[in-house]
Amino acid sequence: MSDNRQSLSDLASLTSQPAPQAATPQAPVPGAEPVQAPTYEPTPLRAQELDKFGRAYATGRRKDAVARVWLKPGTGKITINGRDQVVYFARPTLRLVINQVFGITERTGQYDVVCTVKGGGLSGQAGAVKHGISQAITKYEPVLRGAVKAAGFLTRDSRTVERKKYGRAKARRSFQFSKR
Repeated sequence: MSDNRQSLSDLASLTSQPAPQAATPQAPVPGAEPVQAPTYEPTPLRAQELDKFGRAYATGRRKDAVARVWLKPGTGKITINGRDQVVYFARPTLRLVINQVFGITERTGQYDVVCTVKGGGLSGQAGAVKHGISQAITKYEPVLRGAVKAAGFLTRDSRTVERKKYGRAKARRSFQFSKR
């Protein structure tokens, strides 16, 4: 092991030395136009999309489930197919999936959600409702689009069940092999 110990005072002596200068730019070529740095304009916000009742509408999809979602300012009540979310999605994990969007955007308890969902199982339906809420909240508040998009909630999860193939028991599983 070496005994080269350094302290902050040693670092101070290093910073007192002048920094090496960058290479000087070459003189402009006569007759050539000066190159200007490109200017970037900030991305304009999308327009707020509301229906005649002041609600934002969006469609969410996951697996075979399709959810139609209406979002409006309120107390945080979520109604799915005419039932409360606690009744429809009895598993707490499914309710957690739905409320992820409000947690990311810090809008918990500020919007009422009414949705109808068809097809698929409960897990797919919860994913469809989450996708629909994400789309609807960005239509109601376009400022939140960046946060929702960064969390990956605007992208439709396109994974579906693979179809069964002929000569197979399921999509990939073959029938049991018999030697004799």
